[in-house]
Amino acid sequence: KLLVTGGHGFIGSNFIYYAKKHLSARIVNYDKLTYAGNMMNLAGISNYDRNYTFVKGDIADREAVFNAIDEHRPEWIVNFAAESHVDRSIKDSSPFLRTNIAGTTVLLEACRRFGTKLLQVS
Repeated sequence: KLLVTGGHGFIGSNFIYYAKKHLSARIVNYDKLTYAGNMMNLAGISNYDRNYTFVKGDIADREAVFNAIDEHRPEWIVNFAAESHVDRSIKDSSPFLRTNIAGTTVLLEACRRFGTKLLQVS
């Protein structure tokens, strides 16, 4: 079982399609659906695949992340959730700090608490 963060983004959604094709894993897509997330990226999976679940959430929200992990019990978290557009960071860096630093810290804390492994991509 995988919990993929940022799964509605370009890279995350392509990873989910790849994982569905090559792994026999149940996939939980945990995504905040910011400017980078597009529900249409996974339209081919989300409407019919019972081994796929979407959870809308922010990786910087400790309680929500812990609840999702407690409910779904993934073996791995694959983190694609990130603020990555440099031009946006010049205008306001706070979303970058929240997601890329605080959010990743929440995921690491969750791994320690639940014994889950983390693959940090972003």
